[in-house]
Amino acid sequence: MVEGQKSEQTENLGSHGGRASSWLAVTVMLIGFTVGGFGLTMDNWMVVWIGVGLFVVGGILALVFDIFTDVVIDAPRAGMHAEDHR
Repeated sequence: MVEGQKSEQTENLGSHGGRASSWLAVTVMLIGFTVGGFGLTMDNWMVVWIGVGLFVVGGILALVFDIFTDVVIDAPRAGMHAEDHR
């Protein structure tokens, strides 16, 4: 394959990076999960519920920002067949 053709094909595939708003929602959920985990290890239920609250806020942000629309479906890759998996 010619190098010029390869770069043109990879440019048309898109990106799996996502929008900044989607990353904000995921980051809030991750922080909530982490805070809740620390609360469990410290045996402090107030911190656990703060973490749960942060996680729920992140989930609501994910619904509002519609983060599942960030998914890019790639075209099928050439040469990938069931009989190729050995």
